[in-house]
Amino acid sequence: MASTFKTFVSDDIANTRTLLHEAIPITGSIVNKVTYTSDQNIKTYGHGMFQSVYDYPYTSSSANHIFDMTFGSHPDETADDSAGEYYSKRNNIYNQLAQVLVGHDVAGTIRKFDVDGDLTGGAKFNSLLFFNFARLLGKDEIKKGTFSLTLGVTAAYNDSPITDMHATQVVISDTGAESDYRVNSPAGEFGILKISGAGVNAGITGTEVNCGLIYYQAGIVAIDPRVFDQGTEGVSNGYLTSLPVMDSDGNDMLDLMSNTGASTPFDTDEILNAVRKRIVDIQFSNTTELNSTIYFCRVGHNDFNYSSNPTYLENSKIRVKNKTTDAPVSYVTTVGLYSADNEMLAVAKLSEPLRKDPTNDITLRVRLDY
Repeated sequence: MASTFKTFVSDDIANTRTLLHEAIPITGSIVNKVTYTSDQNIKTYGHGMFQSVYDYPYTSSSANHIFDMTFGSHPDETADDSAGEYYSKRNNIYNQLAQVLVGHDVAGTIRKFDVDGDLTGGAKFNSLLFFNFARLLGKDEIKKGTFSLTLGVTAAYNDSPITDMHATQVVISDTGAESDYRVNSPAGEFGILKISGAGVNAGITGTEVNCGLIYYQAGIVAIDPRVFDQGTEGVSNGYLTSLPVMDSDGNDMLDLMSNTGASTPFDTDEILNAVRKRIVDIQFSNTTELNSTIYFCRVGHNDFNYSSNPTYLENSKIRVKNKTTDAPVSYVTTVGLYSADNEMLAVAKLSEPLRKDPTNDITLRVRLDY
């Protein structure tokens, strides 16, 4: 316990913020049957509203949750089958995520997901595939401009994915979002996802076409299902049109996303399975925000030249002084930070003792990270 104290002034304290980034690659072999022959790392639920993806069989104690997948549609989505068992569930998913990510208008109505993100009108997304990345991967936020999702958009897939399944691909990314992002979401900052690649219809020009949204702090990616309509999609005002999936006759959805001829109503798990088996890879960098307070402990030439260690004295005399004319000497090993009431709050240890006597002064830099 210190017997003397020195008070910090405003110039002795500084606050900093450091952003740490980590590259996150998720290969397609994790999210389909290449790694596990029976989808042991994919957890489905009785309610059939979403799926959870793990890096190992989810029953294993070493398994890590990677992300959840779900599908939501607004009641205005005429392509959805209103008679289907999952219709109301998909409406609820859309509305729940819209409340969190888009918010309400002045009348209290839940806003739709906006294609260009300005929320002032224009085109809306009535159906979206949602990827909710675990905090383990996303950390504090996804780094802007680093997200990319590569999808195989060949109409059929096999239970054991093969090269042909990925022969036609599209890349969905938030390129340019470092300087072009929106801040009008209740969930924080978000960017516009755009599509490019050989699988995009010839009428679409590269990355100028909006196909989804990415919410950086929330770690949620929303993808327009029209990205799978490689042959007939069109473009209007910079976004995809002509949604082919989930129409009531049961043909387009299954022709596009399945190798079976299941009948309507469409099972949400079936839709998610079809999407999941087309994921070639997902890449992004996460962000960890490290906040620090730095204390500059300034020790003047006349400060702390005597040790508070009880063994510094012997018979009321300083042990390190052989003569009364010798200068006092101490060795600094520890820095204690105290409250205004002199209660110890933190302790910092030096890597080696520092000699202190009246002929020198020291400035010690103590950093607290949180």
